Amino acid sequence: MPMTPTPPAEAGATPPAPPVPLAALLARPDLGLRLLTGPEDVPLHWVHTSEMADPYPYLLGGELLMTAGVQLTDPAHYVERVVEAGAAALAFGVTPVYDTVPPELVAACARHGLPLVEVPPRTPFTAVARALWRLMAEARLHELRRVTEAQQSLAAAAARPAPVPAVLGALASRVGGRAVLFGADGAESAAAGREVPAEAARALRDLAGVLGPRPGGPASASGDGGGLRLAAYALGGGDGLTLGVAAERRGPGDHTIAGVAVVLLSLLTAPHRGADVTVRDGALVRLLLGAAPEEVADTLGPAPWTVVHARGGDGTPFAATSLAAALGTPLLAQDGGTVRLLLPSSAAPVTAQEGWTLGASAPVPPAELPAGDAQAARALRRAEAGRAALVRHRAGGLASLVDRDEAAAHARALLGPLTEPLAETLRVWLSLHGSWDRTAVALDIHRNTVRQRITRCAALLDRDLDDPDVRMELWFALRAR
Repeated sequence: MPMTPTPPAEAGATPPAPPVPLAALLARPDLGLRLLTGPEDVPLHWVHTSEMADPYPYLLGGELLMTAGVQLTDPAHYVERVVEAGAAALAFGVTPVYDTVPPELVAACARHGLPLVEVPPRTPFTAVARALWRLMAEARLHELRRVTEAQQSLAAAAARPAPVPAVLGALASRVGGRAVLFGADGAESAAAGREVPAEAARALRDLAGVLGPRPGGPASASGDGGGLRLAAYALGGGDGLTLGVAAERRGPGDHTIAGVAVVLLSLLTAPHRGADVTVRDGALVRLLLGAAPEEVADTLGPAPWTVVHARGGDGTPFAATSLAAALGTPLLAQDGGTVRLLLPSSAAPVTAQEGWTLGASAPVPPAELPAGDAQAARALRRAEAGRAALVRHRAGGLASLVDRDEAAAHARALLGPLTEPLAETLRVWLSLHGSWDRTAVALDIHRNTVRQRITRCAALLDRDLDDPDVRMELWFALRAR
């Protein structure tokens, strides 16, 4: 049987796509794969080929591990190590070593619930890897098309004579379920889509009630009820309006589609706050005409103020408005790729937002808004440098960096792409000043394995590990996690 090692999935080579279920590979007649035991719906992130007696050091988790059993001497122990490493499934190639898949291997996989696939002699391992990459690319393209079409459909619905029901109808159609707009009292004010069981309707209403207008409340929530997947999103503006969505399944692009609907519904329900908007706009005009900030601050909202700088978003025209709605403020400005927001003291505390990198100032009085703006800019730079979702300005200079909770959060964000074996290898390697041999002895692995893992760490973190500043930051992050 042709045996060509599958190249490691480096960050730049891995398709930016959702994982593919094992069933999609099994459905390819040209591969001839056969599932011997285990579930077929496990997600596959990549393929790896190994003929090592213990493949654990070479696995990152989520892969389809392929082997011909060249060094398979203890199937039970082999499967235990594969499961411990987090592999998604095991594929066994029959011939040249074995004519059939060993029964002991089938039994061990069945005990652990690890999917085991038989690869026929005519199918090279590289053909399986190539098929997976193609399926991932197709899944990504399908997702992008689906989100784009949904955005266009929602925008067209918002231009109709009855825009709110039209947007709800378009959203329900796109997610294949039901969309409901709840008022501040929890009652349905509008709904569209297919009817759902009473249990699911109650669970969706309860989930929406978790959000509400109270300060500090979450902007979104998700759960299950009545056999359906549920999600709720708070609309911007502080009126307590909430969007609820119920569907049989939650696709990878559903959150983005719902986010567009949230922005549109927030804008469409804004006329209920027309008087407040007029007063606010008048205050802004006075400020532009030369009034001192403290003279109009009470009209804009209660002091002190928090300045937030943000970069990121999903690239849609509604991204900045959606962020402002999630943070509970209508006051924003976009300067190139940076969104700047003003949050009055009545707004909920700043929290991390998916897809965004945020820097927040300390609360400041109106007269010190320029200083708050500079604080937010510095905090955003720190967040980007540390790959953190949110960094807040704190007085105290360098001493603020040793706050345990903040340091731990920074470490989790920075080291998030690493599996535990990779993180431990990086920690030992840094502690031994980058010595390959001493690290290999300390971890009881081969020095080539150390090199492969450190190279993988550099790719996942997108950092130059020869840079002493990078090494210092990673060392403190590993100590703080």
